[in-house]
Amino acid sequence: MRARPVHRFSFAERAIHWLAALSFLYAALSGLALWSHHLYWLATVLGGGVATRWGHPWGGTVFAFLVGAMFLIWARQMRLDSDDRTWLRNAKKYAVHDEAGLPEAGRFNGGQKMLFWGQVVLTLLLLASGVILWFPEWMPRNFRLAAILIHPIVAAGSIGMIILHIYMGTAAVPGSFRAMIRGWVTPGWATSHHPKWYREISKN
Repeated sequence: MRARPVHRFSFAERAIHWLAALSFLYAALSGLALWSHHLYWLATVLGGGVATRWGHPWGGTVFAFLVGAMFLIWARQMRLDSDDRTWLRNAKKYAVHDEAGLPEAGRFNGGQKMLFWGQVVLTLLLLASGVILWFPEWMPRNFRLAAILIHPIVAAGSIGMIILHIYMGTAAVPGSFRAMIRGWVTPGWATSHHPKWYREISKN
């Protein structure tokens, strides 16, 4: 008899996640096209230089709005507790698939929570510096100079975190990607990766 699927993500959670992913991809590619002439060929793919220059800030704004929506949905569940701090101190074990001695994870483990908070902070910095670059004529000179430096550095950090997120959700933890598409996981997956969460929902 086939095991009953375990509901992990609602349709709203999945829709917001994938819309955020698409808007981030557009903002990242258009930003890279505007940042370096070596990558300007990306602008051609995205509809040309004028369209890319116009679309980049809007893509970033949509992404920031969707990150805000994810914050409202998940912020309470992303609070770090003592188990998460212990997990983070021993995260190297998780990376090499040696989870012996690691605290059991709830719906999200310590690494996922840190990635969430890191992306929230970076998105706020990207939005603030991006608005300054979007409307430079309204901004003090020192703000403009700071934004020119901060925006690409923070963007690189944000892209790096998303690459890590993609790796962890595909190659490192098989089944995670499917959960964000279909919304459910198997009991075996839940028991293996998020046992504390699985026990909690099993009581209901």
